[in-house]
Amino acid sequence: MNLKIAIITVSDRASAGIYNDESGPAAEKALRNAFESRELTAERSIVPDDPAKLKEALQGYVSRGFDFIFTTGGTGIGPRDITPEVTAELVEKEIPGIGEAMRAFSMQITKNAMLSRATAGLCGKTIVINLPGSPKAVTEIIEFLADVLAHSQAMIRGEDTHQ
Repeated sequence: MNLKIAIITVSDRASAGIYNDESGPAAEKALRNAFESRELTAERSIVPDDPAKLKEALQGYVSRGFDFIFTTGGTGIGPRDITPEVTAELVEKEIPGIGEAMRAFSMQITKNAMLSRATAGLCGKTIVINLPGSPKAVTEIIEFLADVLAHSQAMIRGEDTHQ
């Protein structure tokens, strides 16, 4: 079964072309590696740190039946960091363990991980996960979450994974 993944980079500067998006491509590469045994369709987009534009992008991917939406960036404590708040507005079921696990894992690498407000949740049958904006951190976290991501899809599809 084909897995549909969207990656939204949330960045004023990348959306304005001031610098190239590196976290979106890093996320796609890491996800292709994580799901190497699955057929995968990935789409990437870039939006500014604007709640309305991020919400529109998230809703668009959810309405198109994507399995996962990963955001990169906007999870810190800066004045324009709005990704967790916009995500929380849309999700129907929070999955707090994902954000907690990402922070716990990342704390082993950098104490700055405690400043992350990344969250995750379920919107219909789409799992939305906020990732940091650093390409290195994105890759490390996706590798860390890989097994759980596959298991989460089986749960959503009602497959018995506890045999």
